[in-house]
Amino acid sequence: MILDNLYNYYERLIADYINRHGLVDTKEPEYLADLCCLALNQLPARYIRHEVDMAFYLHQSERLTMEMNVNEAMEKSMAFLEKDESVR
Repeated sequence: MILDNLYNYYERLIADYINRHGLVDTKEPEYLADLCCLALNQLPARYIRHEVDMAFYLHQSERLTMEMNVNEAMEKSMAFLEKDESVR
């Protein structure tokens, strides 16, 4: 199927954020799944076929903007999940 060869580059940036901040070691899988969904829903889709596509065609300033958008989306999503947890 053609869709097996496509993915949203923001998924990779979200995974990088999770790994960089050690969230895999400190958060439950359910929390991480919710976090990813919330953050990705705040970001535009940026579909690519190969990682190399982004290396050649993405300007450094655009990459920086994407990373800043991911940081903001992750922070907002974590704040929402923490607030939601305190209500329970």
